[in-house]
Amino acid sequence: MKLLVLILFLGYFLMGCNAKTKDTVIIETIEITKDTIDTIEKDTLNISKDFVLGKFDYKVDSTFVKVSTKYANKTIYLKDEVYRAFLQMCDAATKDGISFKIISGTRNFYEQKAIWKRKWSAYKNLNPKERALKILEYSSMPSTSRHHWGTDIDLNSLNNSYFNSGKGLKEHKWLMANANSFGFYQVYTEKTNGRTGYQLEKWHWSYLPLASQYLAFYNANIGEKDISGFKGSELVSQLHIIENYVNGISEKAINYN
Repeated sequence: MKLLVLILFLGYFLMGCNAKTKDTVIIETIEITKDTIDTIEKDTLNISKDFVLGKFDYKVDSTFVKVSTKYANKTIYLKDEVYRAFLQMCDAATKDGISFKIISGTRNFYEQKAIWKRKWSAYKNLNPKERALKILEYSSMPSTSRHHWGTDIDLNSLNNSYFNSGKGLKEHKWLMANANSFGFYQVYTEKTNGRTGYQLEKWHWSYLPLASQYLAFYNANIGEKDISGFKGSELVSQLHIIENYVNGISEKAINYN
């Protein structure tokens, strides 16, 4: 369906006209299709196939910012909007005696590939399918990680047991009660309700106002053939990586929009 956009141009015709001539308003009608609007929106969100596949340099992308060392134990980048929401969440948490450190943020294709390669070598005694499934308990194949998007963060510890007692339990309880208010959701919950893919990750929180849009673009534009360039990629179809892992998120995340 075409949309009509009216652009008003105010023209003052003084030369060659009587000085008393009234001001003239010229109305020009320009047709903009829905495809054009979609393109504008995607450009604003920086969505492209390379982006959702992690094949870009976030360090030179103006929509990404470096996280302060106050909130990270190494050099970490996030989408600017995500970082601002995180800081607001931290301010609220501080008032309740809770603090957060980001252990991991944005990782592009090549960084994810290095993790995958290291673990692929570590499980060399397993056959290819068993290797992949072992890695996929907690790590993504390159081009399938939510960490590519700058929307997902790992907080305070990479061990579920840390969040089961003491300080970690208080932190997780606070997140479960308050994080959604700032846009952050735990996407890898227990698998008792039929969730597929990765194991429980109490540390992994995703900023859904952006991530849900990136996932929608991923599902509409990415196919199994786009996930390649590393050992084990031939198993993408057999393991139903897009269906079971890319979309293996919590019910809240699925129903976010």
